[in-house]
Amino acid sequence: MTEFYDDEQYEEGISKTQVKRELQEMRDLGRRLVELKPAQLQKLDMTEELRKALEEAPRHTARGALKRHLSFVGKLMKDQDVDAIRAYIERLDSSTQAHAQHFHQMERWRDRLLTGSAEEQEAFMSAYPQTERQTLRQLVRQASKEAAENKPPAAARKLFKLIRETVEADL
Repeated sequence: MTEFYDDEQYEEGISKTQVKRELQEMRDLGRRLVELKPAQLQKLDMTEELRKALEEAPRHTARGALKRHLSFVGKLMKDQDVDAIRAYIERLDSSTQAHAQHFHQMERWRDRLLTGSAEEQEAFMSAYPQTERQTLRQLVRQASKEAAENKPPAAARKLFKLIRETVEADL
C-alpha cells in the first residue's frame, strides 16, 4: 500500500503511528466526501485538484484502485480546511448531533412562522433575505387557514420545505 509521508513530520516529533492515524482519518473523510452529491460538494470550499479527484472517484470500480484513489484524496485533504468540511458533513449525516440541531432549528422557524405574527416573518426575512416574501406570506396564510379548518397540513409541509431550502442554501 502506498502511503504519503513527509519526512519533516518526523522531525517535529510526530510518530509514524500518529501520521498513519491522521492519514486514515483523511481517507475516511475523503470517502464520506465521495459519497456526497455533486450539488452538496459545490457548497464546500476546496481546491480544484481535490474537486476533480472527488469527481473521478466513482470511476474507480476495482477495490484496490478505489483504495489508492482514496489515499490520494486523503493526501489532498491536508491542504484543506478539514474542520469546516467535517462540520458540513456532520450537518448532513442524520445520525449526528449537528444534524439534529440543524433540523430542530428549521422546525423552530416553522413553528414561529405558523404563529402568523408579522414580526416572526420579518425576523425570518432579515435572517434569510433571499427568501421570496410573497411566497412565505402565502404559505403562512394557507397553513393558518388549514389549521383553523382542521385540514391536513399540506401548506405547513410546503412551508417547512421552503425553510429547509432557504436555510440549506445559506450554508
